Amino acid sequence: MSKHDPRKNHLLAALAGESYQRLLPELDLIAMPLSWVLYESGMRQKYVYFPVSGIISLLYVTTNGASSEIAITGNEGLVGISLFMGGESTTNRALVQCAGHAYRMPADVLKREFALGGGFQYLALRYTQTLITQMAQTSVCNRHHTLDQQLCRWLLLSIDRLEGAELIMTQELIANMLGVRREGVTEAAGRLQQAGLISYSRGRINVLKRAALEKRVCECYAVVRNEFERLLPYELRA
Repeated sequence: MSKHDPRKNHLLAALAGESYQRLLPELDLIAMPLSWVLYESGMRQKYVYFPVSGIISLLYVTTNGASSEIAITGNEGLVGISLFMGGESTTNRALVQCAGHAYRMPADVLKREFALGGGFQYLALRYTQTLITQMAQTSVCNRHHTLDQQLCRWLLLSIDRLEGAELIMTQELIANMLGVRREGVTEAAGRLQQAGLISYSRGRINVLKRAALEKRVCECYAVVRNEFERLLPYELRA
C-alpha cells in the first residue's frame, strides 16, 4: 500500500468493494499544511475530508478570539459530519493540528452515497457517535481533571492517529488546543519529561513510555477508545 493510498484512511478501507470503487474517482488528494483552516464556524461546507496522515483539530472559538479543542480526527475518520447530518455548516473551526494529507470529496457526492443507505451510511453514523463521545468526554475532562491528565489524554489521542510516536507541536499551540495558559502546559510537559514519559525539544514531542502515560491519564482516554472499539468494525480499528 502506497504512502497516500486512500485505504490509509480507515473509514474508506472498511467500505465494501462496490462502495469503495464508486467513491474512488471522486476523491482528490490534497496536502494539509500546519495550521491550515479547512472551514470556519458557520461556513457552508463544500467538501468532506478523509485524512490519510496528519491530525485535524475541531475547535470552538469564542467572540474574543479564545479557542478550545473539542475533538480531533485523523486517519480513523472524516471531517464534515454536518453534511450528512443535515446542517450544511457547524459552530466549530477545523484546523490542521499536525501536517499531513487527506482525500477531499465534494459534498453532493457524499450526500448521494449516504442516501443509498448502505455501508457508507452505517460507518459514517457510527463514526459520528464516537466523535460525539469524544466531544462530551473532552468537556468532562477539561472541567474535572488536572492539566497533567488533560495533556496525557491529548497526547495519547494524538499518537493514536499517527503512524509514529512523534508530534511536531509547539507548547503555545497545545495551550490553545486545551484552552489553558502556555505556562501551565510548559510545567505539565516538564513533569512528564522529568518522569521519562516524553521528550520535548524544539517543538517535537516524542512519547517514550506509552504504557506509563496510560497509567497516568484519567479515565477519559479509555472511555473514548472503548467507545470507538465498541462501535466500529475490526477492519476500521486495525
